Amino acid sequence: MSNARPSPARRAAFRLGVSAEARAALFLAAKGYRPLAKRWKSPVGELDLVVKRGKLIVFVEVKARPRLEEAAEAVLPRQRRRIVAAAEAWLAAHPEHAGYDMRFDAVLVAPGRLPQHIVSAFEVET
Repeated sequence: MSNARPSPARRAAFRLGVSAEARAALFLAAKGYRPLAKRWKSPVGELDLVVKRGKLIVFVEVKARPRLEEAAEAVLPRQRRRIVAAAEAWLAAHPEHAGYDMRFDAVLVAPGRLPQHIVSAFEVET
């Protein structure tokens, strides 16, 4: 196992992602969503944000790109499957939310723009 530090580009991307997730969380809080988890990791995938409003749990993918249009194109089918698997793992770890409705949203973040909240950004494929 290497102790090499991440490249400067990778560190910058990480900082951008953390910043975008913080902006998205504040934006959603202003819309009445309460945060339940940030950057939740499981063996099957990671969830950027898990928020709640009433009896609804929302799994939120945050995408930061130079333009909102680029961010909108960044949630790929393979990534969606990992998000769904991570959501299932989160629900298994939090059975108190088992009876809640759930949804998968995206928040798109670009410099100089308000975040864009995409409700039901994708559906669970059965």
